[in-house]
Amino acid sequence: MEISVVFPNVMYREGPEGVNKLIKAIEDIGFDELDMFDHVVMGFPTETRRAPFYSPTMPIMEAFMVLSYAAAITSRINLGTGVLVLPQRNPTLVAKQVSSLDTLSGGRVRLGLGIGWQKSEFEALGEDFETRGRRMDEAIEVLRAFWSDEHVNYDGEFYQIDEIAMEPKPPQRDRIPIWIGGTRPGALRRVVKHGDGWMAMDAPGDPPMQDKLDMLRRFAEEAGRDPATIRMQLGLSPSALDKEERKRFYADPDLLLRQLEKIKALGFDSTSIDCVPIFQQGYRSSDEMIEHLARIYERLEPALAE
Repeated sequence: MEISVVFPNVMYREGPEGVNKLIKAIEDIGFDELDMFDHVVMGFPTETRRAPFYSPTMPIMEAFMVLSYAAAITSRINLGTGVLVLPQRNPTLVAKQVSSLDTLSGGRVRLGLGIGWQKSEFEALGEDFETRGRRMDEAIEVLRAFWSDEHVNYDGEFYQIDEIAMEPKPPQRDRIPIWIGGTRPGALRRVVKHGDGWMAMDAPGDPPMQDKLDMLRRFAEEAGRDPATIRMQLGLSPSALDKEERKRFYADPDLLLRQLEKIKALGFDSTSIDCVPIFQQGYRSSDEMIEHLARIYERLEPALAE
């Protein structure tokens, strides 16, 4: 089983030295992947807009810039997004960015994608929020075409490309792994049609995880795809734990191990740990976070290796 670490953007406060130290340590400890959370901007609440899920002033560095920095100071660890909001970005530019990152990292990129939820962010970037699902489907096809075809042509509802070249091609070509996030039926169908993997989550109001797994498998079978070809990731989180356990979850490697075993039993072959809640538990410096991540990995490693 593989495990990734979601980088804590708040560590920018230690400057490049602290960021450098933490990224190198995540690789040295033995984690399989470093992932970047993606938002370009966050909207303040207004008379017509609800408050976002996160604080509007939450620090978030640009995903590809940080991953490029990470590529230069690491040699083994995979580099991913979890998830990149694709339909609020130009897919031709994303194709070039990902191709360049894959080239400079020696083929270590995994691209996690989602359709996004924040309308104000789409508006700030000049993109249409209402068509984001359909544009996501086309954009994924555009990415793969740029990564593989010498002559790139595409004629869609939203994107048209006429005899265009993009070089260099990434080392992984059009097999750069694309993992798609989301829990609604539309997202699960998108995983089946376009994805190499599913980035699952326990969202409030969602059906039980087993129901979502059954739905994904049913959609795959209906589409003629073997469900076993779809890789699956679910992050380590305190869902379904009691109040006291939720409070100390990220500080207690034994609780993390318990959740890991539950995830494995459901059939997931990948998991992740978010460093922001670890920061919120009191591990505020890069040194403290590195020590705690090492303790977590040591506790989880035997179960990951099974």
